[in-house]
Amino acid sequence: MELVEEVVIVGAGIAGLTTSLGLHRLGIRSLVLESSAGLRVTGFAFTTWTNAWRALDAVGIGHSLRQQHGFLEGLVASSTVVSKPGRQTSFKVKGTIGDHEVRCVRRKLLLEALEKELPDGTIRYSSKVVSIEESGYLKLVHLADDTIIKTKVLIGCDGVNSVVARFIGFKKPAFAGRSAIRGYADFKVNHGFGSKFLLLFGKGVRSGFLPCDDTTIYWFFTYIPTGQDKELEDNPTEMKQFVLSKLGIVPDHARTSVEITELDSITSSPLRFRPPWEVLWGNISKGNVSVAGDALHPMTPDLGQGGCAALEDGVVLARCLAEALKKELNVEGKEKEREEYKRVEMGLKKYAAERRWRSFELISTAYIVGAIQQGDGKIMKILRDAIMAKFLAGLLLKKADFDCGKLNIS
Repeated sequence: MELVEEVVIVGAGIAGLTTSLGLHRLGIRSLVLESSAGLRVTGFAFTTWTNAWRALDAVGIGHSLRQQHGFLEGLVASSTVVSKPGRQTSFKVKGTIGDHEVRCVRRKLLLEALEKELPDGTIRYSSKVVSIEESGYLKLVHLADDTIIKTKVLIGCDGVNSVVARFIGFKKPAFAGRSAIRGYADFKVNHGFGSKFLLLFGKGVRSGFLPCDDTTIYWFFTYIPTGQDKELEDNPTEMKQFVLSKLGIVPDHARTSVEITELDSITSSPLRFRPPWEVLWGNISKGNVSVAGDALHPMTPDLGQGGCAALEDGVVLARCLAEALKKELNVEGKEKEREEYKRVEMGLKKYAAERRWRSFELISTAYIVGAIQQGDGKIMKILRDAIMAKFLAGLLLKKADFDCGKLNIS
């Protein structure tokens, strides 16, 4: 079977659905190809910083998500090695363009909100891309079920193992030397965390506990794996016991969060990142093909900006593409195809120029912050205790003080 589409987006994650919705708001249809049978919610939740809320407002779903997630008032950072009060920092401060806003948003609710706003038939599930080839000014997208889709624009939002990223020349993301176990705990009653993000530093480990609302907590635990630890990834029971054994000195409600987490609400994965120089010097776009989200800038989670940056990508990409696709052409036939291709190419180059430095900055900063936070040596411990505990919250807010702009096009 052969289909023809104007815009094909590979991946129905945060970046893919945000891009599709942005295009829809601007009057352009897209087809989103998702390899799984339904929406994927790996990771459970993520910190949604000020920059992300600006992107969510740009595509028109910020209000509904605010009703479902509590406002985080600040950060409490402390050691799990020694028992002493943590350093508290408020998120109730002004940035350069307005008040900061921080919440912990469930991925499932975000993806459902994005999907709900899209026209029926926008997402094609069980559609795994196996290869891509050139066909004049078009791209041919080959699926596992032998379907071939011709498209004028191809956007890869297919994660760290992106087929589209490989097509435009990116290498496989590098292993950061750390792994993360993540969980989602439902207390059924008030969890006792209040509205603070609890961040804990231990000996070679790091953990965090974020309220999504009054009764649910998203938690994470990052560590440096050994050869034996690799067996944890497929065994939720062992993952839970491993985290509990390594937490150290933590508040009772933090330990309880891990203890009550259901086994199907625990996941583990190695942390990967794209070396920042590849983003700075590589091809973010190539002709009528580009990438967004983790396909562009996989990063370690130490700034909490991976999902937020994907939302930014979607707004900027939709805006740049719409500017290119909505311009009237006064030519026909092959000349029209050539002119359309050139305009799409220029639109994607504009997107790449807007996102290149931002992606480089976030990847680099996250990696450095993670190395300091989780370092086990004497120098790293001094840096963590003397510098990071004091300045971390300010750094997180600084990187969140960013506006990707509206969807308006000229």
